[in-house]
Amino acid sequence: MPLKITTETDLIRLLSNSPLQVEMSFMKIKSHTSKNTPVEHMQAFYTDFEEMRDEKYDGMIVTGAPVEQFDFEEVSYWDEVTEIFDWARTHVTSTLYICWAAQAGLYHHYGIPKYPLEKKMFGIFEHRALEPLHAIFRGFDDCFYVPHSRHTELRREDILKNPELTLLSESKEAGVYMVMARGGREFFVTGHSEYSPLTLDSEYQRDLERGLEIELPRNYYLDDDPEKGPVVRWRAHANLLFSNWLNYFVYQETPFNINDIQ
Repeated sequence: MPLKITTETDLIRLLSNSPLQVEMSFMKIKSHTSKNTPVEHMQAFYTDFEEMRDEKYDGMIVTGAPVEQFDFEEVSYWDEVTEIFDWARTHVTSTLYICWAAQAGLYHHYGIPKYPLEKKMFGIFEHRALEPLHAIFRGFDDCFYVPHSRHTELRREDILKNPELTLLSESKEAGVYMVMARGGREFFVTGHSEYSPLTLDSEYQRDLERGLEIELPRNYYLDDDPEKGPVVRWRAHANLLFSNWLNYFVYQETPFNINDIQ
């Protein structure tokens, strides 16, 4: 997550919207120093993986990173992050991988490749659940909306070829959205359901200021006019997604003695 404080706030807001009491810890890796987050913040709130590796956790969220246009092995912290992916399988009840992390997790664990897009997938897109009775979709409408902001994609045919993976949701425009593995111990989500109302606007304005080629985020601004602000249509889905994950795949699945996770 390039803007850690913003992402923390977005995720905490969603995780807090539950009757379950949630206590959070933030993990960092030694082989990477954040460029956009004050050192004081990292020192105050984050703990190195090495200091956490002997603990076990109900759930874990692995966020995205602005490295998706690199090959996975070219990422400077690839070895350390894949060590964490492997560790999570025996130390965490359920892991939720978001955006680049979803692509990285699927590649590392299941050999699923990513593909470059001709132009950035950027905006709010309609999705459907392929297994609408699945617990992760409890309370969902027949169609729901998700923000996307990425330069690469996964392809459904690669997911469907692997019997260990279940394609749970996709979009006609945005493609693969949610994949499940290990009976819900791993979820891979390619979009950014956690985004606040103004996140896409901030990304759009940032890229304009940098002189980058960027199209208007699709289906986002009222009348496609940035001056009129966004039409927010994904927050209900986001709250259900995180509360369902916490309830059905974290809280109800974690053994009474957390050390029994394996």
